[in-house]
Amino acid sequence: MSIDLRSDTVTLPSPAMRRVMAEAEVGDDQYGEDPSVNRLQELVAQLLGKEAALFLPTGTMANQVAIKVFTQPGDDVIVPWEAHVVLHETGAAVANSGIGFTSIGSGGVFSADELEAAVKPRDHMIYPPTTMMVVENTHNRAGGIVFPQEDLIAVCERARTLQLSTYCDGARLLNAAVASGCSASELAAPFDLVSLSLSKGLGAPAGSMLAGPREVIQRAVRYRRMLGGAMRQAGILAAAGIYALERNVDRLAEDHHNACLLAERIALAKGIGLDPARVETNIIVFTVADAPRFVAECRAAGVLLNAFGPHAVRAVTHLDVDRAACEEAAVVMTRVARQETRP
Repeated sequence: MSIDLRSDTVTLPSPAMRRVMAEAEVGDDQYGEDPSVNRLQELVAQLLGKEAALFLPTGTMANQVAIKVFTQPGDDVIVPWEAHVVLHETGAAVANSGIGFTSIGSGGVFSADELEAAVKPRDHMIYPPTTMMVVENTHNRAGGIVFPQEDLIAVCERARTLQLSTYCDGARLLNAAVASGCSASELAAPFDLVSLSLSKGLGAPAGSMLAGPREVIQRAVRYRRMLGGAMRQAGILAAAGIYALERNVDRLAEDHHNACLLAERIALAKGIGLDPARVETNIIVFTVADAPRFVAECRAAGVLLNAFGPHAVRAVTHLDVDRAACEEAAVVMTRVARQETRP
């Protein structure tokens, strides 16, 4: 049996989660009549300290709806280096909303001064107007790093003075909360709109949330339908999300510990470039001479990984890989790396 470290989206619903899904009370969510969806939305709004929340099928759709809510075609949106919304959504924002991106900072974070320097004025005769700022917390391609809370507050305050709408792509926001010791509501507080994925570290089979002011969420309802995300008896999925939020948040710390263990083991291998001190949550991004070949050889040995480019590889821990599995994966990855570097 393979050890699947490709993503924390590969988890399977537990038997207990499946029972909850099978027994879920449902109705037509288009009419606001699905009690399980309504309960989930209330739960997430309370968790994130916002007036209202909205259930969507995917995190990509949550990001796309957020952009629709806050922009007009031709606008400029400021994002962090190698943002998910830029690189992992097949050009959706450009196709769906007609906006452009300006990437700033490094390593998944940026400063208030970097933000201000990148803003294009709204009344300029040539430049596209900057109307929105996106933060990704935790940042996927930077290795699951947590945006420091003090810096996060500073960039959001500067964004407000610059009249920018603020959005947190918080697919793994609860990983950030567990790692930082801040509550989810503290992390969400500086933003106009926040997302949260239920199908990543939390282990639900599908679903993401948007949370924010009630008026903004009402606008998001329209764009959810426009993008094909309005569902009917969605309570079956919502029930899984409720189960995950009630039972799988605190255990995210186990994934973080396993990621640190894995990182410390493979960092010793010749041919792997990795600073274990930079592993803050459940994502490890490291370098090798030939990432596609390394991934293929690890797969043949029973460890599944993702290449993030010609030299970068990503491994993600989650609830379906325990400490023993991570120790075994480290042995395989170390062996493959050593074989790759033999003269």
